[in-house]
Amino acid sequence: MRMEHTVLPMTQDNGELDSLVRKRIRALRVAQGWSLDELATRARLSPSTLSRIENGQRRLALDQLVTLARALDTSLDQLVETASDDVISSPMIDAARRRMQWPIRADPGMTVVRQRMTDPPPDSPSRLRAHPGREWLVVLSGTAVLLLGNRRFRVETNQAAEFPTMLPHAIGAEGGPCEVLGIFDRDARRGHQRDEGTDDASRPSP
Repeated sequence: MRMEHTVLPMTQDNGELDSLVRKRIRALRVAQGWSLDELATRARLSPSTLSRIENGQRRLALDQLVTLARALDTSLDQLVETASDDVISSPMIDAARRRMQWPIRADPGMTVVRQRMTDPPPDSPSRLRAHPGREWLVVLSGTAVLLLGNRRFRVETNQAAEFPTMLPHAIGAEGGPCEVLGIFDRDARRGHQRDEGTDDASRPSP
């Protein structure tokens, strides 16, 4: 008995989307280091069928794409996602704190922050902050000092640090200015915003 496949609907830019999906399948396969035979086995397709899919000699069937997405450890939405016009974004600039930040459109909970620091970390444990979330940072230039609980880390240029922000923490510069690029999840970003609001409120007016 012949099995019918639901064909992926293509609207405007039919050819472009079709070609993009095929290239994406091949690129993901190559990135995994898999041959046609290996991916075909994982997706329960014949190597010849997979080859024709990649080369545009076979129509794209939705059920096959679902299986291929699963085999490639991605989702169907990501496999057929079209290019976005919003590729370039400009930073939001906070001159007072020498900081720039960018939201990550694909994951609204994530924020990228670039900051120039000149002061050392606080010398009082009471000034360390803890809040839900996780933070990743890399030092772009100079040397940073990260206080994390009872430990002190020197983070040199091009070194990165990652830690849960429920550990009391603070960061500052050592031996001159340093620039840090950090990635915060939603909880970590909110925690920093609350801390900064408290700090601002406690500062005397100029």
